[in-house]
Amino acid sequence: MNPADTRALKDGDLGTREENLRLLLERAADGDTSAAEALRGLVRDYRDYHRALYSRALNRAAVFGDDSLRAPLLAALADTRYNCQAWAAMGCAALGFRDAVPGLLAMLDHPQEMARDQAVIALGVLGDESVVPQLAPLLRDPVAGMREHTAEALGMIGGDAALAALWAEFEHRRYFRIGYIASALSRFTPDIIPRLCEAAEHGDADQRYWAAVALGSTGDDRAVPTLERLMAHDRGQTVFDGVVGVAAKKALRTLRRIQAAIAARES
Repeated sequence: MNPADTRALKDGDLGTREENLRLLLERAADGDTSAAEALRGLVRDYRDYHRALYSRALNRAAVFGDDSLRAPLLAALADTRYNCQAWAAMGCAALGFRDAVPGLLAMLDHPQEMARDQAVIALGVLGDESVVPQLAPLLRDPVAGMREHTAEALGMIGGDAALAALWAEFEHRRYFRIGYIASALSRFTPDIIPRLCEAAEHGDADQRYWAAVALGSTGDDRAVPTLERLMAHDRGQTVFDGVVGVAAKKALRTLRRIQAAIAARES
């Protein structure tokens, strides 16, 4: 490691050090091993550096991170004095450190909303099904962003327990707008499609509305007949004045966009 690269993160005013960090990240992304090692040194010896540098570096942990950062990132998850637990969670997720799960679970009660958010996001990325019982209650959190991140995390984790938690919220809505639940349910394609098609027949217009939204997000042709029927015939209104047929029309457009994007990637 070039000592000058380390000094660049310690010397001068904060603005200069932030610019030096940006340059090191660019170099590391281009394969510069000295720059990458200086960035790893920042994470390993994080208490010697300004929190702004630590947080900015960990926003791009995948550029320079390796297994040598496991221990310092796990330590930073519990370090309330340094107060960068949210970014430590980001780093653990980016580098796939599954042994961070206990520390991330402990952060679910963190007083800072950002730390809680990042803990939930990281748990979703790491995909450990054992955390579903701890995540599921957060689908009822009073903060909308927390509910959304939790639904996304459960969708990423997958499995029967995650699906059961999401479906319970879908059927017994505590909040009027649950697009995040619909989006998460669409990840369980193809098995979820028959259940959503059945829900699209429900007497509750709200349930039909969100079933249509979820079916569109699957990108699966098996959803098309149900969506076309809803679009043509269902004028039911939700409690927030949404129209089921309009939701189905938008869902069909979403479905086709998803299919087009998949086809473009494959070609």
